[in-house]
Amino acid sequence: MSHPHPELTPPPPLAPGALRVVPLGGLGEVGRNMAVLEFDGKLLIIDCGVLFPEDHQPGVDLILPDFDYISDRLDDIVAVVLTHGHEDHIGAVPYLLRLRKDIPLVGSQLTLALVEAKLKEHRITPLTLGVREGQTEQFGPFACEFVAVNHSIPDALAVAVTTGAGTVLHTGDFKMDQLPLDGRITDLRAFARLGEAGVDLFMVDSTNAEVPGFTVSEREIAPVLDRVFAGAERRLIVASFASHVHRVQQVLNAAHAHGRRVALVGRSMVRNMGVARDLGYLNVPDGVLIDVKAVDDLPDDQVVLMCTGSQGEPMAALSRMAGNDHRVRINEGDTVVLASSLIPGNENAVFRVINGLTRLGAKVVHQGNAKVHVSGHASAGELLYCYNILRPRNVMPVHGETRHLVANRDIAVSTGIPFDRVVMAEDGVVVDLVDGVAKVVGAVPCGYVYVDGSSVGEITDADLKDRRILGEEGFISIVVVVDSVSGKVVAGPEIHARGFAEGDEVFEGILPQIEAALAEAIDQGNADSYQLQQVVRRVVGRWVGGKLRRRPMIIPVVVSA
Repeated sequence: MSHPHPELTPPPPLAPGALRVVPLGGLGEVGRNMAVLEFDGKLLIIDCGVLFPEDHQPGVDLILPDFDYISDRLDDIVAVVLTHGHEDHIGAVPYLLRLRKDIPLVGSQLTLALVEAKLKEHRITPLTLGVREGQTEQFGPFACEFVAVNHSIPDALAVAVTTGAGTVLHTGDFKMDQLPLDGRITDLRAFARLGEAGVDLFMVDSTNAEVPGFTVSEREIAPVLDRVFAGAERRLIVASFASHVHRVQQVLNAAHAHGRRVALVGRSMVRNMGVARDLGYLNVPDGVLIDVKAVDDLPDDQVVLMCTGSQGEPMAALSRMAGNDHRVRINEGDTVVLASSLIPGNENAVFRVINGLTRLGAKVVHQGNAKVHVSGHASAGELLYCYNILRPRNVMPVHGETRHLVANRDIAVSTGIPFDRVVMAEDGVVVDLVDGVAKVVGAVPCGYVYVDGSSVGEITDADLKDRRILGEEGFISIVVVVDSVSGKVVAGPEIHARGFAEGDEVFEGILPQIEAALAEAIDQGNADSYQLQQVVRRVVGRWVGGKLRRRPMIIPVVVSA
């Protein structure tokens, strides 16, 4: 697998007293977050998440970080620190623990509960350590202090990692909502204290770095939801991330205020909200939550369905409703609320779902036409505050596409951080912190690892290219039987095509060309069936390209009789 910096060479051995940081995901993409810190022969991992596939990755279920870099050093891992419970930060943990089951998982109460529920489905019982903000724990040579940060899921933490090489502060995903629903704000006093002591490398969330000003408070959604609920005449279907506890809380509150009952739809939604409710992070008003089977017994104007699928994921509840492939049928006059942002790359899938719902007669409320979502990430104004409070010696923007990382770099530089002290890395790029200076020293192979059904890492980019060709260009098979003694064609060529508007008869014009090419090849002594198959492939490929302007997958079969 290739890395994005082919000009970079493998890194040198780590110098004594130096700290190495290797991001294995989350840089140049929104998702798959994972960073490996190395000091004194030991490894500390921060986050281990998944990326969801896009349209050009047909058939793929999930995309994992590439564990090759650490696969022969599993015994050196002292802990995996999980900053919060979103899938793009915890989703790949089961696949890492398949390699070594007893790697300690460290995180807040809710984060670990969500991971444990996920691991139960993989039949893995993890070794865990629950931590709270203000707590410091030692893992090998890494002293980790945990700091409260506000995000779109409760119990998110930043982590300050101190070693002999200095202190790294990793924010995880965060924003600075000053009036959060749970009253738990980002601890800027702790940030200031860490800044006074000295932050040598600041690894900071970049997702909203292009957005000016400050991220709107979560509380501003409540009046918008209230208006939507008041105006809905029939059923309400609300879609959000399965782990967005604050958003589900707002929906439960609005339903209670408007005399509606709420049913959770989707396995991950039911599982995560059950965990959140048991731990006290989700407050359910009496009598509001019902089983989805009870929905049919209630009048439409008393029903709210809270489901997954806000990103257009093909197998999620909302996508299946839009395709009329779910037990919940969308009816004329239903109101559907997409209470989440568009993750880059998902736009087409989401608009497909919106169109499908609209076609079925639903009114669709989404971020484009109402304030039904606020981001969980710090905008440019908040990042400015952080840089000015911390005054870090070096900065490494993380978590975002390239444009987000560059925007974050520019913010850092605007606060007086020298341009050459902002490290622009991508997945697989190796950064060493030596004597207070962070520099790129090389790169390691770091590709996409695809999960497809039960296979992990077996699907390659070449396989995906084949799938795209099959989906976009069609498929042609040609069967020819050749007499092994005389070399003459005794049966065929027989052509079968799929994915072509034209009937098979359009290919009759090429049959004489195939026979002539085979005869010529056999006369020249090419009796090997593989060589004859290549002859057939070339002839058919040239003809289809010239006549039909297509480049299908061509499967020639030459049989000797």
